[in-house]
Amino acid sequence: MRILLVEDDERLATILCKQFSDAGYSVDQTALAREAQALGRTEDYMAAVLDLGLPDGNGLEVLRIWRAEKIAMPVLLLTARGEWYEKVEGLKAGADDYLSKPFRIEELLARVSAIVRRNAGRTKSVISVGRFELDEDQRLLKLESGMAYRLTGTEFRLLRCLMASPGRVQSKSHLIDQMYNLSETPTENIIEAYIARLRKMLGKDVILTRRAQGYLFNDLV
Repeated sequence: MRILLVEDDERLATILCKQFSDAGYSVDQTALAREAQALGRTEDYMAAVLDLGLPDGNGLEVLRIWRAEKIAMPVLLLTARGEWYEKVEGLKAGADDYLSKPFRIEELLARVSAIVRRNAGRTKSVISVGRFELDEDQRLLKLESGMAYRLTGTEFRLLRCLMASPGRVQSKSHLIDQMYNLSETPTENIIEAYIARLRKMLGKDVILTRRAQGYLFNDLV
């Protein structure tokens, strides 16, 4: 699951990138409003964390442009300002949530997770498909038999992509887009390797291969 972080404080951005990565997200980060506008248009993000005070513009204006262009990804505004009327202005511009600095990292992670869940039509941090449950908070895969597997970061990101859209074929390139940021250059072979690892846990008939198309999480098993 890939998110966009727009933050010009280099130290804070470094910390947030690591925390989001540890939480199972792939993160693209920029400090510039102009670059944020372009990334929002061209890349497929599950959410954006958008600072308002940027060196070449205002994050609120970036948000207004995204919404005017029908870019609907959930957006959490991040700012040093915290007056109530500024929050109202941000929410009216199309933000899904608002967090004032300073903040606890745990609160930011929880809020981003919540807006992603709401956007996906889910109310809990557990994805349930057929005989399987994926606990996003613990990176834990639970089987109907009671067996459970704690997943590595890559296993978790891949399985979350597949289970979030059961019955839908997802190409290798789409999965790579959601699992890795723009600075990483994985080959499609890595998807095949991790699909094989997941099949050992789930069973061979759960993740199906569609020749020349991609992979599908079979919600009928």
